[in-house]
Amino acid sequence: MGFNDRGNSFRGGNRGGNSNRGGFRGGNSGPREMHKVICSDCGVETEVPFKPTEGRPVYCRDCLPNHRKF
Repeated sequence: MGFNDRGNSFRGGNRGGNSNRGGFRGGNSGPREMHKVICSDCGVETEVPFKPTEGRPVYCRDCLPNHRKF
């Protein structure tokens, strides 16, 4: 069996279906757990949908665009 003989799964199978490959998965698994933090730039209290890592800056919705690298 050669590499190209592995069936339809490696050649775009599931055409028209919901392949769900990478990116934001969406879905509705209920409300997200929010964590209160202080913005590292402006000092305003805000909430983020992830547990912040100690030692890493967290920004509010207004300050975040100023720190994006792309």
